Amino acid sequence: MNNKIQLRLGIISIIVLAAALSRLLPHPYNFTPIGAMGLFGAAHLSRKYLAFLVPFLAMWISDLLLNNLVYARLYPDFYGDSFVWFGNLWVYAGFAAIVGLGFVLLRRVKVSSLLAASLLASILFFMVTNFGAWMADPRYPKTVAGLMAAYGAGIPFFWNTLLGDLFYVGVLFGTYEWVQRRFTVLAQERV
Repeated sequence: MNNKIQLRLGIISIIVLAAALSRLLPHPYNFTPIGAMGLFGAAHLSRKYLAFLVPFLAMWISDLLLNNLVYARLYPDFYGDSFVWFGNLWVYAGFAAIVGLGFVLLRRVKVSSLLAASLLASILFFMVTNFGAWMADPRYPKTVAGLMAAYGAGIPFFWNTLLGDLFYVGVLFGTYEWVQRRFTVLAQERV
């Protein structure tokens, strides 16, 4: 890998990691950079394995910190004394689907495609994670009515997901655009 590609990959990785670590800051429920990280990786990392690996690794690091330092203190009865190595499988499945969506919609990064991808990422994440809640939570009967109840219970959180995705898509893509204009060597090719 030449120096230009390494620099570009390093800057993209730093932006994604910074976004993931912003999850540690106080924020409204579901107002997070998860969707934006997946879309950003898909848009700027042409090697598909890196487009998954970089955002997944950043999210996993932030999950380790959140689950074991923040949530374990807030919810000691739920977490107990065990160390949590992995977050919610359905969140990661939704995240993977968002990266895939980004491959399809963000071949060319434009404001219109970013808005569409952000909106669809929010909907996709909502659909996958609330389906997972229905599957995993015994309080929801395994019927269509139970599934609809799981989706209904998630609606109040959807709006923050949508706003968070829009906000962080603007921050991540805007930051990278600004960095590319300052360091023109980065604008040449995708990693």
